[in-house]
Amino acid sequence: MAEHTSSSITVDAAPQAVMEVISDFPRYPEWAGEVKEAEVLGQDEEGRAEQVRLLLDAGAIKDEHTLAYEWIGGPGTNGADGVRDVNEVRWSLVKSQMLRSLDGVYRLTPMDGGAKTEVMYQLTVDVKIPMLGMIKRKAEKVIIDRALDGLKKRVEAGGATAGSGGAES
Repeated sequence: MAEHTSSSITVDAAPQAVMEVISDFPRYPEWAGEVKEAEVLGQDEEGRAEQVRLLLDAGAIKDEHTLAYEWIGGPGTNGADGVRDVNEVRWSLVKSQMLRSLDGVYRLTPMDGGAKTEVMYQLTVDVKIPMLGMIKRKAEKVIIDRALDGLKKRVEAGGATAGSGGAES
């Protein structure tokens, strides 16, 4: 059974603002350091990405892969109080040059009456080349921590609209 790595961070924004940044794939190169290109290949009936092609450059590791996304929560699924307790997006690998599998999840939990959000990021990666489990988990941890830090900074700086001064994908 594959082991996963996870970490959490608190963002000073509502879950909806966090999810707007997470779901704005064309802007990932602006805040997710290793992502050099992101292209939405298909969308669901609500306009959310179903498949995304990502070009990564993490120094020694360069890869292009396609991920399939599943959105849990969001519009039309609010509870009786009008607030969804947990919003979640999951992804899994469709194809890659270097990876055998990649499964991840962002889980958003409102805090302080919805003024803040706890963001949990879980990642499981299996590479095609042999790699010690300890080294793989360390790499997963670095990826997660960088992503959470970039996400927090992006959301708190104004979210999906930050830096949108004409930068198109």
